[in-house]
Formats: sequence, structure tokens, C-alpha cells
Amino acid sequence: MARLISYRATKDDAGKRLDVVLGGLGQIGSRSRGAQACEAGHVLLGGAPAVKKQEVSEGDLIIIELEDEGTGLVPEPIPLDIRYEDDHLLVLSKPPGLITHPSPDHPHGTLASALLYRYGEEGLSHVQGEDDRPGIVHRLDGDTSGLMLAAKTDEAGYALMDAIATKAVDRRYLALVHGRVTVDSGMVDAPIERHAKERTRMAVGDGPTSREAITTFKVLEHFEAGPKDQGYSLLECKLYTGRTHQIRVHMQYIKHPIVGDATYTANAPKQPSASLGLDRQFLHSYRISFAHPVTGEEVILQDGLPEDLQGALDGLANRSSGRTGYGEEVLEALKGEEPCISC
Repeated sequence: MARLISYRATKDDAGKRLDVVLGGLGQIGSRSRGAQACEAGHVLLGGAPAVKKQEVSEGDLIIIELEDEGTGLVPEPIPLDIRYEDDHLLVLSKPPGLITHPSPDHPHGTLASALLYRYGEEGLSHVQGEDDRPGIVHRLDGDTSGLMLAAKTDEAGYALMDAIATKAVDRRYLALVHGRVTVDSGMVDAPIERHAKERTRMAVGDGPTSREAITTFKVLEHFEAGPKDQGYSLLECKLYTGRTHQIRVHMQYIKHPIVGDATYTANAPKQPSASLGLDRQFLHSYRISFAHPVTGEEVILQDGLPEDLQGALDGLANRSSGRTGYGEEVLEALKGEEPCISC
């Protein structure tokens, strides 16, 4: 079955190639897919079939016909680091680089395929209503590591999704950000929407498609400025909503972008050394707690920093200007990490 997407070109699109403009649309996702749609005759520009090299003008109406092709999700033997599991659900530690579920640019090698290989279709919930997301009840960005929930039954899946929506699941992250955060704790209450110019990014905004987004943070440790950076702050961030890229967007919004984040670094130092050698954002889902949807028991799990993030932090050790009281509590607890505190 095909679906039609219409888009009115903006001033910023003027003069660009059609395939470039198409690649910036979230529904298309890549320039190559946009070019393929043009070559297949599935794109109209001003009511006429378009070619990928065609120049776009402000106000042009672009109509794209996309085939809703299945992702062809297949089981794949990808290792999973399971931290808690029973007949209803599981909690795993997702490594960086593992995409949660298939997309046009990442059809294979996903967490969904790994879950399907390990548990089979009958052993996973299907509450997302899509064949390519078995077991999935929420997601982490591809380059964000740490704890994630997955459901084995529909009963558990619906209950977990409802608990996440009603803020009953406590999700906390460790984030290293640029600059010195001058308050010990704070809240960012700023709605998020898709970026007006770059459709693969998100931004704070109050447009008609914006959605409520709330993140709180607490400072754990400060690191002094160096000759090529403005210093750093290690934060615990807590999600009260779960918007795409939420913590990354909110940290950029308060002018403390996350170290290593290639997408949201407008306010960060430009020197490569300022990212401490990281090739991904310093963001790790280190703690999750929730009431078990079937037994009602409290489940609390924590996950220490992976090697790359711990290495970046170790490299700053001699520049530490001290931990906060809360930082001492959190970081000492992670040293003697117990994967399942209560379950």
C-alpha cells in the first residue's frame, strides 16, 4: 500500500537539489532514498514528475508517493546483555551503536532483531502494533547506552507503556556536558518539536506539533576549564517525558551541550580535543526503577559506565574541582554496582 506525503518548500530550501530537500524530510530519512523515489517516478514537483537534480524554489509543492514496504525483520544472533528477566519482561543494557528498531537507513542489526532471535515471535509482546518492533516499549538513541525495558507479553507491554506515559517509571541518565553548570539542580520545562530546517533533528519550540518535555538534572561533579575547553559538568538527568533526543536537546537549550554529541553542539567549543576523544555523546541510562506490572514488586537496577565513557571521565580526574554530596552518593554506589538492587 502506498501513502502520499506533501511538502511545501521553504525559503531555506530554495536553490537546493530536490534529492537534498527530500533527504531532510523525516519521512524520507536520507538523500539516497529521496533520489530513488525520484528515479522511480514517485515524486511530483509543481504537479509534474521530477528528477533528483532538479532545483527547488520557495513555495514549490512536492508530493512523494512512498510504498509502505515491510522492513523484513529477521532474527539475528546479536548478543544481549540481560540484567533482569522473568516470564513477563526483561531489562537489558544496550551498547552504543545498536539501533532499537529497523528504519529505512538501518534495516538490519537492530535490537528488535536480536530480541526476535532470542525469544521468537511468541515470546515477545506486540503492543506497538508493528511487525518490526517486537518487545519494544520505549527506545534509546542509537549512540546512547544503558538500561532499557522490553516486554515479553502484551499484558506487561501495555502496562509498561502506560507506566512510562504516566511518569511511573523512573529513568535516570549520566551526562557529561560542556561548561560549568552553576546550580546544583534544575529543571528544563521546554516543549520539543521537529527542527524546522533539518528534519532529522529536534528543537525546543512552541509550534503546532510541539510536545511537552520535562527534564530535571543534578550536578554530580565539576571539572576545571582547560586551554581548549570551558570545563565540564557531570550530571544526573531524569526524564519526566520521553521525547526524541530530549536530554540532548534540553542540554543544548541551556547552553551546556553533551560532550561528543555531533548533532547538538552549537554552543560547544569547536576543538576536537574538547570532546575528549569520544565518537558519540556521553549519555548513559544508568538507573531504572518501576513497579513490576504483574507482581507489583519494586524493581530497581543500575548500570555502570561503559569503557569509552569511563575512560573519558578518568582522563578528567586530575581536573576535578570536587563532587557534590549527591555526586558522592551516586558515584560511590556505581563503584560497588549491584545489577539488581531490589526485585
